[in-house]
Amino acid sequence: HYSFKGDPASSLLEVLDPEQNKAFTDNYLELGYDLSNVLFVCTANNLENIPAPLLDRLELIHVPSYTAIDKLHIAKDFLIKKELEANGLKEDSITFDDDSIFYIIDRYTREAGVRSLERAIASVIRKIIVLNIKEVQNADFKISVKKNDIPKYLGVETFDSTEKEKGKQIGVVTGLAYTEYGGDILPIEVTYFKGKGQLVLTGKLGDVMKESCQIALDYVKANAEKYDIDSKLFENNDIHIHVPEGAVPKDGPSAGIAITIALISAFSKKPVSGDIAMTGEVTLRGNALAIGGLREKSLAALRSGIKKILIPEANKHNVSELPEEVRSNLKILFMKNVDDACKVIFK
Repeated sequence: HYSFKGDPASSLLEVLDPEQNKAFTDNYLELGYDLSNVLFVCTANNLENIPAPLLDRLELIHVPSYTAIDKLHIAKDFLIKKELEANGLKEDSITFDDDSIFYIIDRYTREAGVRSLERAIASVIRKIIVLNIKEVQNADFKISVKKNDIPKYLGVETFDSTEKEKGKQIGVVTGLAYTEYGGDILPIEVTYFKGKGQLVLTGKLGDVMKESCQIALDYVKANAEKYDIDSKLFENNDIHIHVPEGAVPKDGPSAGIAITIALISAFSKKPVSGDIAMTGEVTLRGNALAIGGLREKSLAALRSGIKKILIPEANKHNVSELPEEVRSNLKILFMKNVDDACKVIFK
């Protein structure tokens, strides 16, 4: 945050530059320091607000969010033991089966790390102690926590599990989104009705995503004949593109292909399966450009019951970095352009 109190980014420019920090002067102490042999470690949740000159002085190490499997093992090997000790219980006095931990992860926490998971586990343990206050004092006290027990200890589920669309639908396509909490699926709906060719966008979309909608529509208009679409439909109808969960801001270019397919589906009356999700930026020529966050997006698809994901050919080299659970359970398909996507989706 920049204010009259100072600009920390400007100070860091000098502090982190080996050519300048040999004689760094602290304006408060009015003393010079040699910082050339100091190792600075900086952390950030995202890089968007960091000035480019400052990024240029840093070596970037990307730490991806944990998968559900990662969180399971962290909970079993560390968090549960830590909370049992903090509450004065023996290591084996309260045990959680895998399903109960997955249930907490999926329905009571929505995060990239494990802070909320640790708090939820601590809450369960404290609730068990309160409900079994007399038995806890016995040396042989033991209890096993099952999935069905969790609502009793943590109350109503905090989050709904995002589920894929059922069956085949016209004008509804599943995209993939990358959020600060990890990945999520992103349903995209398209419909049209009598009007004057106006484009209506809803769902609290950012400027870049609005541009993706316009690019997708212009591409479909320019190639209407190729996709068996009557071009008069664009002149005599208004087009509405909606991305549900309208209170949640959404932005970025990676929904472009999904929006394009949704438009083609709506105007050609061809249904799209709910078992396939897609991600990729689209150009006016219909090319599919590379996207980021493939790891998180693919994990979200797997969690939501998606069977196949369609990604840009340019992201092929990222597949080897995906977790084994993704590569074993998801069929990953590649596309260079919208035509490639159509061959897979409308076959």
